[in-house]
Amino acid sequence: MLMSSQANRYALQLLEARTKGRQLSPLSARGGLSIADAYEIAKTIADIRIAQGEIPVGRKVGFANRKFHARDGLVGTEGMPSWSPLFNSTVRYVEDNQGLQSLAGALQPRIQPEVIFKLGKAPEPHVSIDGLADCIEWMAHGLEIVTCPYPDWHFEVADAIAAFGLHGALLIGEPKSLSQASRHHLVQVLADSSVSLSRSDGDGYTLCAAGFGSEVLHSPVFALKRLQCLLASQAQFPPLAAGEIVSTGAWAEAYPVKPGQTWITAFSGVSLPGLHISFV
Repeated sequence: MLMSSQANRYALQLLEARTKGRQLSPLSARGGLSIADAYEIAKTIADIRIAQGEIPVGRKVGFANRKFHARDGLVGTEGMPSWSPLFNSTVRYVEDNQGLQSLAGALQPRIQPEVIFKLGKAPEPHVSIDGLADCIEWMAHGLEIVTCPYPDWHFEVADAIAAFGLHGALLIGEPKSLSQASRHHLVQVLADSSVSLSRSDGDGYTLCAAGFGSEVLHSPVFALKRLQCLLASQAQFPPLAAGEIVSTGAWAEAYPVKPGQTWITAFSGVSLPGLHISFV
């Protein structure tokens, strides 16, 4: 386990790299860095950000799409995904499902489609998957801009957890309120749905990535359950609470994004509108 002084040094280095748009070597390359060490660094960063006035608004689930991360050798421990806190400074709601987003200062940005849940009530500790679905107030489509301070996106899972979970920004589309009936079928509906991610290319668009909800730990609702279980093992962090948003994991491989590009998404199998985002 890292000494608190070392965790603080790493936290300040990561915050500086983010603020100044600078890369740094992976923390794991400097010596052993465990998953527990990474969460201690993440906790230190979160405490600093809160002290500076940022407001926690939810959590981001990472490494939930086993298809892509296993291929890259990036899988969590014991089948568990990772998670990172989300703050108001990097979460934005997009009007009419279209908008403009700056990439200024973003380190090696990539884009990935996700489904976002907002919790209407806190789930009980041992809630069933159906009971967990009943806690969801609404769902929405989101595009996450992931960033990486490590050269060429080479890192271990612990490095990613420490570095904000690689979170850069989250753009959330129009929320869809869930009825009791829709919650009852939500696990399977999302598992059976798919999304496409396309980039502007002259007069048309080029399909860059696509994926299914079933690839997100079998369904984004299961990703939410895994997050709840993971938090139950981490006494230093609060459990899920009413009002939080949860970004449940990438449906498709993260794709490099540059200023001047426009990206669009489209869903099949679930009534979520796609997003149309231009980058500067």
